[in-house]
Amino acid sequence: MADRTFTLRSGRVVGLSGFGDSDAERLVVFCHPAPGSSMFDPDPDASAERSAHIVALDRPGYGSSEPWPAGTWPSITGAADDIAEYVRSVVVAESVIGVSRPRTIGVVGWSAGGRVALALAARHPQLVDRVAIVGTPAPNEAVPWIEPQLQAMSDRLSAMEPDAARAQLSGMLQPQADAVAAASEPGDVPLDLLGIGAVDQQVLARPGLRDRLGRMLEDAFRQGTVGVADDILSYTARPWGFDLADVAAKTLVIAGQADAVAGHAHAAWYQRSLPDARMEMVPGAGHLVVAPMWDRILSHVAPNRVRR
Repeated sequence: MADRTFTLRSGRVVGLSGFGDSDAERLVVFCHPAPGSSMFDPDPDASAERSAHIVALDRPGYGSSEPWPAGTWPSITGAADDIAEYVRSVVVAESVIGVSRPRTIGVVGWSAGGRVALALAARHPQLVDRVAIVGTPAPNEAVPWIEPQLQAMSDRLSAMEPDAARAQLSGMLQPQADAVAAASEPGDVPLDLLGIGAVDQQVLARPGLRDRLGRMLEDAFRQGTVGVADDILSYTARPWGFDLADVAAKTLVIAGQADAVAGHAHAAWYQRSLPDARMEMVPGAGHLVVAPMWDRILSHVAPNRVRR
């Protein structure tokens, strides 16, 4: 689970995990996939070699973070604002004790987390100078990827009250939580929940990676299915709530050539839609491209910061 918690001004508690170099000046925020949680480090060796303090926050309902309040719709922008509040609190608190941290950060989002990363950059441009999104699906209306019957279901949920929509979708997702709970070891947790398939098997052979993903999924469902239900509602049943044109940060868009979830068409859409974006396609890689490309990703969001 998360290694600490932070209480927002609203009183809601969020869980946080940190990795990399805790003493580094450069702060990087990692936004996890759906389902997911803050405890996943894509490549601990690469994280340790980069002079960056990497922090991840559990989105509401995942891990150690309290769910969205009753009667409110989950939102991508709300999750981004939680991160902004935490980052600003860190800068203020550290300045009081004489620590001077740069006022801007890098942010990374894998899969669904990419939307949160972009929302953070769009809504808080003075806070974010570099973004990397990895295997992030585009809006369904721009690049169709959601099965029509599932989008129709999301459209029906969007017409309901938020608590009713959350309860109905949570019930539908219960088999995912049951499958994770049935695994005897983290390495046995089914990874198809993350869009990881046969093309990713070579990457999964990396030491410890399968177990780290399994532990992340176990933590993701610790409160049941509310976290993933709210995530899905935030981007399929509700407007995203921000404009990509407002992302002023230098953005790296990474996708695997063999990613069945969010491949070239998605990455190309983001490159066209963002003001300052570079696209890199990884030959032979699937949705787990975040692991083999983690060092490249960190070199973008924390440039010129290699530990000596």
